[in-house]
Amino acid sequence: MRKPVIAGNWKMHMTCAQAREWMAAFLPLISNTPDDRHLVVAPPFTAISTMAEAAQGSKLELSSQNVHWEGHGAYTAEIAPAMLLEHGVAYAIVGHSEPRKYFSESDEQINHRARSAQSNGLIPIVCVGETDEQRTRGEAERVIRRQVEQGLEGLDPSKLIVAYEPIWAIGTGKTCESAEANRICGLIRSWVGSPDLIIQYGGSVKPGNIDELMSMSDIDGVLVGGASLEAESFARIANYQAS
Repeated sequence: MRKPVIAGNWKMHMTCAQAREWMAAFLPLISNTPDDRHLVVAPPFTAISTMAEAAQGSKLELSSQNVHWEGHGAYTAEIAPAMLLEHGVAYAIVGHSEPRKYFSESDEQINHRARSAQSNGLIPIVCVGETDEQRTRGEAERVIRRQVEQGLEGLDPSKLIVAYEPIWAIGTGKTCESAEANRICGLIRSWVGSPDLIIQYGGSVKPGNIDELMSMSDIDGVLVGGASLEAESFARIANYQAS
């Protein structure tokens, strides 16, 4: 039985003070959230300690927004798994489209990050997805399959999450049609060959479309960007009601 994972990615938003305010507003709103789902937030690195303290005893788990493949060393601006585990972080996002775009991260690097996370007890959330141009040219499936095959090589699918995030739907207000998102998620599951693999959808997820998305057969959660920055908005997503 696949347990859905509802995750918010704050990206480069929220100071520690703002994170505390958000937690004060959010935690009461999930006091009655069913236990049939995981609730996760990925704050910026500076707010992880603040969030960990505030989340003690709650249903909220923490993720990092990245992780390095080495345990220590001369890797300026990177973060090691042990540094995250020390604060109770349970997940690590790797391969998000923004590091891929802005920092030219390759599938090989993403695989190294995911392996590092998994071997150290973190659950990697590996992001895959195509651009608008790739979809228009009919290359979406080929691109995503390459990202899956190279990015997930050597990983244990039982300790892994894949997030399908069509790049053209991230922060644009465009949302992939639920049926199409479900189809791609089903393809990813078949390519990996694991019926129990958790697959999220990400891309302009909002309170208004969460129920429909979570009613799809192959969508096991969401990776939320902007809508996770407002406590009430993310609480509505966390408290989805799938038909």
